[in-house]
Amino acid sequence: MRVFVTGATGFIGSEVVKELIGTGHQVVGLARSDAGAAALAATGATVQRGDLDDLDGLRRGAAESDAVIHTAFNHDFSKFAANCAQDKRAIEVLGTALEGSNRPLIATSGLAILKKGPIGTEEDDPISPSETMPRASEVTAAHFVSRGVKAMTVRLPQVHDRRKQGLITYAIPIALQKGVSAYVGEGSSRFAAVHLLDAAHLYCLALEKGAAGARYHAVSEEGVAFREIAEAIGRRLNLPVKSLTPADAPGHFGFLAQFMSWDLTGSSKLTRTELGWEPKQRGLIADLDELVLAEA
Repeated sequence: MRVFVTGATGFIGSEVVKELIGTGHQVVGLARSDAGAAALAATGATVQRGDLDDLDGLRRGAAESDAVIHTAFNHDFSKFAANCAQDKRAIEVLGTALEGSNRPLIATSGLAILKKGPIGTEEDDPISPSETMPRASEVTAAHFVSRGVKAMTVRLPQVHDRRKQGLITYAIPIALQKGVSAYVGEGSSRFAAVHLLDAAHLYCLALEKGAAGARYHAVSEEGVAFREIAEAIGRRLNLPVKSLTPADAPGHFGFLAQFMSWDLTGSSKLTRTELGWEPKQRGLIADLDELVLAEA
């Protein structure tokens, strides 16, 4: 199968590319820079230069492929609403190019789009896009199911290896700057997690076995308490660990503080049953204990 992958040089997309090629698929990957293009070509993928604002390029890449996997997203939280709008436009262009073909379109979303409360499942509908949570990846992709596209969504938790750990990655330089690894209150808020390699494998399984309109949860660990996360960061950085009051959290964590009161948890029971996905890699705390430090 010829698969067009956006974000093909990114943290998640680059591993998806390797997984696809390793299982015999042909990959056309979107690359913005010379360095990214060179790295992508070295994997055996075909390089298409461009970015998410190159709508003609997105249209062409999708139209000339048997399937599309959309992993690209700008994670600059200072312009989150604009990045969500860019993501929505990209999915609309990709979906339109696939209309009436029953070809797969796999969009990427996250557990943060679910209502806060009990552990989220694949059956839970996403919250409606709003000023508070403007990301519309999932609802935009789902719109194309009725237009003859085999659209589905992979919902991601904190995706980790020894280099990056999703939102938790931002807590590490904060700890270094403040001289303390902190958590809020009792540190009972939880983050679901999955290793990068397990997440990449799930995209491949969704491509090969997924159903139109399905939502798949790339969740290996349903919820790791943030106190455990802060303690692991403290061990690795040789810093003290302490609790903050909710009032002190914004001054310490900045934008990250808003996530400290959320339970970003999720179950992958249905995903495992439907796709036969079984995570095999190490857990979040194990990766934090062997975190690759920038100065190392």
